[in-house]
Amino acid sequence: MMDDPREKSFVAHTRQDAGGEWRLHVLTDHLLGVSKLAADAAMWFGAEAWAGVAGQWHDLGKFSAEFQSYIRDASGFERKQAHVEDEAIPGRVDHSTAGAIHAVNQWGPPGRVLAYLIAGHHAGLPDWEKLEGGTGGVLKERLRNTGLLDRALDADIPDRLLRAECPLFDVPGGKQGFALWVRMLFSCLVDADFLDTETFMDGDKARQRGDYPSLAILCEQFDRRMESLVRSVADTPVNRLRSDILQQCRAKASHRPGFFSLTVPTGGGKTLSGMAFALAHAITHGKRRIVHVIPYTSIIEQTADIFRDIFGEAIIEHHSSLDPDRETARSRLATENWDAPIIVTTGVQFFESLFAARTSRCRKLHNLVDSVVILDEAQLLPPEFLQPILDALNLLVAHYGVTVVLSTATQPVLESRKDSFGKTRLRGMENVEEIIGDPDVLYAALERVRVCLPESLLLGQSWEEIAGEIMRHESVLAIVNTRRQARELHALLPKGAIHLSALMCGQHRSDVIAGIKARLSRGESVRVVSTQLVEAGVDLDFPVVYRALAGLDSIAQAAGRCNREGRLERGEVVVFIPPEPAPPGIMRRAAAKTVSVLTGCIGPPLSRDRFSQYFRLLYDDTDLDKRGIVKLLTPDKELAVQFRTAAKRFRLIDETGESVLVRYHSSEDDDQIEILLNKLRQDGPSRWLMRKLQRYSVNVSEYHFTQLQNDCQIEEISPGIRAQVKGTTLYDPVLGLAMETDAPAAADLVI
Repeated sequence: MMDDPREKSFVAHTRQDAGGEWRLHVLTDHLLGVSKLAADAAMWFGAEAWAGVAGQWHDLGKFSAEFQSYIRDASGFERKQAHVEDEAIPGRVDHSTAGAIHAVNQWGPPGRVLAYLIAGHHAGLPDWEKLEGGTGGVLKERLRNTGLLDRALDADIPDRLLRAECPLFDVPGGKQGFALWVRMLFSCLVDADFLDTETFMDGDKARQRGDYPSLAILCEQFDRRMESLVRSVADTPVNRLRSDILQQCRAKASHRPGFFSLTVPTGGGKTLSGMAFALAHAITHGKRRIVHVIPYTSIIEQTADIFRDIFGEAIIEHHSSLDPDRETARSRLATENWDAPIIVTTGVQFFESLFAARTSRCRKLHNLVDSVVILDEAQLLPPEFLQPILDALNLLVAHYGVTVVLSTATQPVLESRKDSFGKTRLRGMENVEEIIGDPDVLYAALERVRVCLPESLLLGQSWEEIAGEIMRHESVLAIVNTRRQARELHALLPKGAIHLSALMCGQHRSDVIAGIKARLSRGESVRVVSTQLVEAGVDLDFPVVYRALAGLDSIAQAAGRCNREGRLERGEVVVFIPPEPAPPGIMRRAAAKTVSVLTGCIGPPLSRDRFSQYFRLLYDDTDLDKRGIVKLLTPDKELAVQFRTAAKRFRLIDETGESVLVRYHSSEDDDQIEILLNKLRQDGPSRWLMRKLQRYSVNVSEYHFTQLQNDCQIEEISPGIRAQVKGTTLYDPVLGLAMETDAPAAADLVI
């Protein structure tokens, strides 16, 4: 690859082979290798020229004598990590800023695009300038450190590496699309940098990537499984409707890419029918992969298991509580950059990646281009982040070949609208095509419950009164708004009642839900009190469901756990008013809008037209960009964007709590948690072990965490990792973590 033999003396990375001999990664080879990989990735959205030059210039600072001395002499060829994400590690040489300065010197203002990419290719995309409380080195100041480029140019770098023609500065989506375009380019650069380095450092690991079956082959597997499923299920009205929904999804798959809605009542088979649409649509229109986005970790494993049973290793799931027993070496690699054909992930992982600044979070973004994205339970898009989310989705559809499917029983109102003064209230989705021919007819056919409202939507009942009503039923599910409410109501029910909340670790919840399903299938009596964690996608089927007043969409989701399979003529859903209001914030506002919509209600409370009214009221009473993300990401004439601050603010879950490992035993002879904790104590943390232990973790508020420490209920079992002290009664086998009082907490199970 080199014309000048002098270039061999400049090194990008070093490694020691099995025989102890040192191998050198020649810097020019690395620059040109990254350039090609980045250009190939950006070709999918027409930006190969930009990404290619970013790769060519990203490590120009490594030509400096300081860096070469560092990697050769100071390290003694014992550098073990090719990449870290912090430029401030003592002893390291800043090799990222030189290329950023060179880009601006060569291209003027358009060069700042590459400056963001190159300056951030290890530490993450920087802010342009420092805001109050800002973190990290800002690009505006780093570009003034011209001595870093001068020291690199002292190496007499070949002119062919330093010169490149500036491409046409045509940003997809204009000013509004600038930040996403830069992040897409950044994704191409950092993924290429990792892959080229990985090939040098660990060729065996690199060879494990890719080689997945095509979507056409996966579609054949899916069709065979669906044919088998149709033959095996009983010929009931519900199953005939599910079959019709499946056929409608397949029929609409040939329609032009864009926004689609899949409006199907709970229990109508949205998950498999949505996948049928996605596969056929992707094959017809040449899409590369399917991304299924799920709101809660309580259901992601359930959905992933359904798909894995059909597609095998062609599917990867990417979320924080993944059990390592589900992982293979290849799936672990695929979660880094989402190069598998089918991805199942959480809403937080998906949306926070779209607004991320860190390299590890951004690597996957370019693989969203030309994909089908299914947003399961789309009504749960967080209102306070709705505007930046819709802006990003509109850009993905308009400029990056993405098809988005909004899949839910309760479609939110997401079209653009103005307020009474003519000011834009919401920049929404336009031309959304409904997949189901007549949702109203389908809803009427799948109506399986009767919703009972209280005489007054304003007067609360006591927990004793509510418990008395619940005890009249042998099998009943009661859903409340907080973990404290779940404990209080559960305490008033007869022995044997079941409790579910996020104060129970993931393994405990999974075991309990499996037990509930088994008892229901045997026709046994079972009374359950739960927080809202059971509402989205947990396949429970009760004859009676009680739901504390909440958002209308939450009440509809609760109704989806009632008479799910249509075995009864009508199930019964009872809405009750608890003795205290819903928690302040979005939950309380949602409950208030429900009262507005249902006051004086005539006809079915959950008719589809009520949801349009409910979501309009909710969105009109909410700051749809509460953290000011849009302004931070809109460039001025200097192309100033606050990437890092926006990423810091775009947190769908307020991470103010702490995680505690609990000693949950599924049975008397279950020693799994003790084995894992002992291994952690002896060997320290590892990816495999921490993924295992995630199933035994409970998140608590900082207040409760401090309380547990002061009471000597938890101990530091490894640096920064706390676990329940053995022998304490901190973890209850029924209620989970024994916390006496509630503190403000994030929504249950959204991770």
